[in-house]
Amino acid sequence: MSELAAIHILFVCSMNERRSLTGEALFQREDELSVRSAGTVRGARRTVSDEDILWADLILVMEERHKLRLHARHTEALRDKALHVLAIPDEFPFMDPGLIALLRERAGPLIWPDR
Repeated sequence: MSELAAIHILFVCSMNERRSLTGEALFQREDELSVRSAGTVRGARRTVSDEDILWADLILVMEERHKLRLHARHTEALRDKALHVLAIPDEFPFMDPGLIALLRERAGPLIWPDR
């Protein structure tokens, strides 16, 4: 599928080192998706920007606090954006099989509601 037709997914956690980075690595393998990840705190590997939010069709955050931080810092960019909390705690290493299973279980139905 072409980049123009791809669904743009943004995964967000605090530091963009484990959970959101795993989400990006896992779902970027899908041809119909274009995937990015970012963190909400200063010092994150990559910090979320208004441009990331405007780019995204679907924003998936790991915890409620990430949603609150995004709304506090990117109010205008988030207008009319689909944002969901996956409720995945910060207790997994990067690419941990348990984390991968949770991401597939919780993000998959949001990305592909008709599957």
